[in-house]
Amino acid sequence: MNSSTCIQKGRFTYLVVLSNFASGMLTRSSKSEAFNSMKEFLKQTGGYAIIDGGLATEFEKHGADLNDPLWSSKCLLTSPHIIHTVCLDYLEAGADIIASASYQATIQGFETKGFSREKSEYLLRKSVEIACEARSTYYDKCKATSSSSDIVDDKILKTRPILVAASVGSYGAYLADGSEYSGIYGDLITLETLKDFHRRKLQVLGESGADIIAFETIPSKLEAQAFAELLDEGDVKISGWFSFNSNDGVNVVSGDSIKECVAIAEACETVVAVGINCTSPRFIEGLVLEIAKVTSKPILAYPNSGERYDADRKEWVEKAGVGDEDFVSYVEKWMDAGVSLLGGCCRTTPATIRAIHKRLVTRRSLFSSS
Repeated sequence: MNSSTCIQKGRFTYLVVLSNFASGMLTRSSKSEAFNSMKEFLKQTGGYAIIDGGLATEFEKHGADLNDPLWSSKCLLTSPHIIHTVCLDYLEAGADIIASASYQATIQGFETKGFSREKSEYLLRKSVEIACEARSTYYDKCKATSSSSDIVDDKILKTRPILVAASVGSYGAYLADGSEYSGIYGDLITLETLKDFHRRKLQVLGESGADIIAFETIPSKLEAQAFAELLDEGDVKISGWFSFNSNDGVNVVSGDSIKECVAIAEACETVVAVGINCTSPRFIEGLVLEIAKVTSKPILAYPNSGERYDADRKEWVEKAGVGDEDFVSYVEKWMDAGVSLLGGCCRTTPATIRAIHKRLVTRRSLFSSS
């Protein structure tokens, strides 16, 4: 499956913008073309685009058992229908970008489970195909509705540009020991080690039909540099966004300067947006203000619920989090600080995304009338 197949299946006949975005991004076009494509996408979404929310919690709500080193990617093996359902739930909540269930999916991880290299690469492609199929199902539902309203039974059914992002986690996500929240891998893990680890996964996802690669929860400058150099090698066929995480609101989790990390993304021509994810909502505004000082690229923010992850117990500490109402109360400040792509990460839900969508109505109408 390629990107044109995904778009055609969605029957999004008038969406020349999405086609242009794909052709500009997927072929590793020039820097100006890539940014023009992202600019056009944001223009079509009213100046702001909504990224989906957490996957794992939703998978578990639908009955999935994720007690496994593959985490949410286990559903690729056991319950792909749940992935499709959750992707559709997020689209009906108002998301403009949905991510594949490949954050913790790696060739090495699948091989540890006894799968061949061929099967492992197939599962990576499958993660994107499921998201594309959910987008197609959504477009069919939009076409089938007879309502004159874009909202039917509290579901947003509006034909609009929708991107599928191939999710890529850090090396720490593969380790499944919580080290993506610290960036501490040990002295034996070098820049070349990280590049060798990630290279083939990026190549496979780059040819999977995704519109963009989401490099998520990047914990350190070293891993950001590895991703940037892999993109610069030219073997990855689509562009990406870089998203870092922080636990103190000042630096990324490894202790590296957020500005120095963002500078790596800024210097990489095929990175078309940069920002923060899986970080407490209360830290986002300050981090975004710092990011804005060193980048001209669109800024994204999709925090977690504010709950703290206990790596030893492998569970979230709920009392540390905020509800949807409190989470969404931050949205205006994030946009004022410079965010144009926003959503949620771990422990956020379709309800969170629906609330963000409602908050964006006024902003989007002002953008469209300007």
